[in-house]
Amino acid sequence: MKLNKKVTILVGFAFLAINAFWQMYDNLIPLILKNTFNMNETITGVIMAADNVLALFLLPLFGSISDRTNCRMGKRKPFILFGTLAAVSLMTFIPILDNSYYAVPSSAKLIGFIVLLGFILIVMGTYRSPAVALMPDVTPKPLRSKGNAVINLMGALGGIIYLVATTFMYPKSKTEGLDHINYQPIFTVVSIVMLVALIIILFFVNEPKLRAKQLEYEKAHPEQDLTSESSCEDHLSVEKRKLPRAVKRSLIFLLLSVALWFAGYNAVATWFSTYATTVWGMALGDANFCFTIAMAGAIVCYLPAGLVAGKIRRKKTILLGVGLLAVCFGVAFVYTLFASSFHPALYALFVLIGVAWASINVNSLPMVVEMCSGAEMGKFTGYYYTFSMAAQTATPVLSGFLISKLSYQTLFPYAAIFVAASFMTMCFVRHGDSK
Repeated sequence: MKLNKKVTILVGFAFLAINAFWQMYDNLIPLILKNTFNMNETITGVIMAADNVLALFLLPLFGSISDRTNCRMGKRKPFILFGTLAAVSLMTFIPILDNSYYAVPSSAKLIGFIVLLGFILIVMGTYRSPAVALMPDVTPKPLRSKGNAVINLMGALGGIIYLVATTFMYPKSKTEGLDHINYQPIFTVVSIVMLVALIIILFFVNEPKLRAKQLEYEKAHPEQDLTSESSCEDHLSVEKRKLPRAVKRSLIFLLLSVALWFAGYNAVATWFSTYATTVWGMALGDANFCFTIAMAGAIVCYLPAGLVAGKIRRKKTILLGVGLLAVCFGVAFVYTLFASSFHPALYALFVLIGVAWASINVNSLPMVVEMCSGAEMGKFTGYYYTFSMAAQTATPVLSGFLISKLSYQTLFPYAAIFVAASFMTMCFVRHGDSK
């Protein structure tokens, strides 16, 4: 049995587009809210948490809806088509309102900007779960860590396209001394990336054909269905089976682990650009280069992480990644106690952060969907994102509050504590490794 890498790469373009958008959103919106609209860290954190609040409801909802969808394009592609086109149309107005408010501030423009963000977040929430569910839809269970490695690699490429673009478009030499920065060009770049990815998905991914092939595989290998451990012997359909108690317990602890490590990592992802520009005096492009380095570390590690999981199991690979990530954040905190400026040696630390995050991400979603039947892929993908988004709902607010009330020094220990806690909960997970 071998992974169809060509199909997986094509499917991964949906994740590439999504990651390019969220990398830009998480990176630029806090800067716009602070520098243009003069909001403090706590209010900015509340606004940045709004996407996660909406995701709590939208991701499982549209994941389940896509499970029940049956049209000529397939179950997931209609959502990807609508979501991408709507998001690209709406996000065009973000830099326009940003520039307009800076030129002539008004309450109406501020309200319009917040409402615009709300609509964009709703649109993105309609197709994220369907897009991510497309990979396990067309990949056999034992190969999903490798498949997830490929789509995470594609997602990293989407993020790194944005980061590299900002590094060249907004270096310190071009932004130093400016009272206001025009972000219209980078929004245009990301829009083009999303549209190109959409075209590839529409014309080169035959979802109904690939899904039919996967259903044939599942029928031939019923032993890989964890729901078969149930005592149900009345031949209920797969959709109506309940998870065995032991599997449900593992699922709960796994989802708690997902929430905890996202709480730690997302705090750094949300606030690092602001941290670096405020504390270390870095330009946006220079700050983003740190995460470009982290992305490079992740890209190098995505495929090996899937292969390692095939040798030592997914759980052990995740635990190694979680441990490394907690140590990296701890080391970053120790560094801030003795230095007030960025040192190039920290690039090595960001490489390790990327390696750790890749080891976690590649294997966590496959562990979740390993516990469901093929007919519930979107629903369980929604569970995964519900818990990850729940964490990301609270963490920008809480970490932003600590930053505003105490100092930016709280950022890295905050992240290290949450990631370390996820190591503990992960130890109680007993199911989800491939058979």
